[in-house]
Amino acid sequence: MPRSPQAHLYATVRTPFGRFGGALARTRPDDLAAGVLRAALARTDLDPGEVDEVVLGNANGAGEDNRNVARMASLLAGLPVSVPGTSVNRLCGSSLDAAMIASRAIETGDADIVLTGGVESMTRAPWVLPKPERAFPAGNTELVSTTLGWRLVNPRMAPEWTVSLGESNEQLQEIHGVSRARQDAFAARSHRLAHDAWESGFHDDLVVPVDGVDLARDEGIRPGATPESLGALTPSFRPAGTITAGNASPLSDGASAVLLGSVAAADRIGREPIARIAGRGTHAVEPHRFGYAPVEAAEKALVRAGIGWADVGVVELNEAFAVQSLVCVDAWLARGLSDPEVVNTRGGAIAIGHPLGASGGRILGSLAAAMRTDGHRWGVAAICIGVGQGLAVVLENEHVA
Repeated sequence: MPRSPQAHLYATVRTPFGRFGGALARTRPDDLAAGVLRAALARTDLDPGEVDEVVLGNANGAGEDNRNVARMASLLAGLPVSVPGTSVNRLCGSSLDAAMIASRAIETGDADIVLTGGVESMTRAPWVLPKPERAFPAGNTELVSTTLGWRLVNPRMAPEWTVSLGESNEQLQEIHGVSRARQDAFAARSHRLAHDAWESGFHDDLVVPVDGVDLARDEGIRPGATPESLGALTPSFRPAGTITAGNASPLSDGASAVLLGSVAAADRIGREPIARIAGRGTHAVEPHRFGYAPVEAAEKALVRAGIGWADVGVVELNEAFAVQSLVCVDAWLARGLSDPEVVNTRGGAIAIGHPLGASGGRILGSLAAAMRTDGHRWGVAAICIGVGQGLAVVLENEHVA
């Protein structure tokens, strides 16, 4: 019986991630996405018409993302009109989900080459008005931001589920006993490692500039951040809380792209695969416990890859909050992860930024690069998702025995 096709990463690129209201604030999300699609294709010999599908993640869609940003961006990028595009919304996990969806299409033979990724401009996310139930209402109404979190909440939803993301994580730290000092130390480490990665040239082949924007590096990295300086910040969600602007990921703008294909597509793409997608996992929990969801998602991905934590050399975990990252790492250490220092060896979203729809593509690209640079065979990319979900992917570096 012939072997089923396997999905491989061939190219990964992203923009520098910009601060909310920062250097990328004047760039539309569809233009951000178009730029990384063009950059990914430019690294190949591929005829763009041979792309079977464009699948992009996007958590908003309410504004210039224009509902289906994958189709808009592929047209803006100059791909043939015959290449279809679909957008995926699994909030923070959208672009990792896009890669997972593409890998399944390749493995089933429905596609041979799929261009994936994601984009978010949290700066340019619009305000919205609820549509009135009848014409000419007499009262006032309120603009609602679509930047982050719950909006226009259904009153039938359980109120404990719809607390803010920050309050959810304050509750998580109470359950697991993660101190403010530990969170601040983790955040300072993220800034230090992200800065060191840029200084060492790790990101030079991963990050491409945005046309017309003078931004060479991720805008939110603070190399001088220390546990002491972060410890001086005021709590953001509770007067005596532990979560601050310094130990949580910032609002961000950016885009990522990941080209996936079968082994048989290598000649047309014109380069060797970087890594193989060996396992995928999804998991869901109570909406306000979303920060813990990557724990079980990663377990499922490992089982499907046929390996255990002892085999894993490096982990990319999206740092939505320091507390949820630490809770996940603690759980994995109890299940056999070798060392907490293998997690986010080049920093994470607390420093780099977290443009929701783009982060999954970023962690997948960073994971593959770290595996190749450091000589690891197995790696895990994992991400938590608002409203109680988590995703994980296991990569195999087939260049290492």
